[in-house]
Amino acid sequence: MMVGQKRIFLSLPAEAECIDIARLALYGISNQMGFSYEDIEDMKVAIAEACNNVVLHAYAGAEQGTIDIEFLRSEAELTITVSDSGESFPYDRAAHTEMPYEGKSLDDISAGGLGIYLMQALMDRVEVEQEAGTKVMLTKYLTPVPT
Repeated sequence: MMVGQKRIFLSLPAEAECIDIARLALYGISNQMGFSYEDIEDMKVAIAEACNNVVLHAYAGAEQGTIDIEFLRSEAELTITVSDSGESFPYDRAAHTEMPYEGKSLDDISAGGLGIYLMQALMDRVEVEQEAGTKVMLTKYLTPVPT
C-alpha cells in the first residue's frame, strides 16, 4: 500500500441479499471521496455485477463461501477488489470479445459475459486474476466535480 492510500476491507457471505451491503459501503466511500453521482451509480452497477458473479458461479455445488471486497482509496482513484476462493470462470473468452452485444436485442443475449462487458464499460480499468479463485479489480479515477 502506498503512502496516502486507505484500505477498507469487507467480507460477506456469498449470498444475493448481501450484494446491497457492498453497494452501500461503496456509496459511502465514493461519496466521501467526492465522486459524481453518475460515477457512483456506475461503480454500484460494476460492484453488483462482480459480486453477482461470485454468488452465481464461484461456489456452485459447494459449501457457501464468501465475497471478499477491498476498497483501496487514494486522492486520485478508488480501486475495488472483489475476490472469492471458488471456481474460476472463462474470463479471457468473455472479456476479449469486442463489442459482443452491439446491435443485438436483449432477447438475443445469453446469460454470462454481459456482467464483464458492463464492468469494462462503466469502470476506467478492469483487471482479473485467476489463481486460487477469482479476483476482479475495478478502478475509477476521481475527476473533480464542477461547482
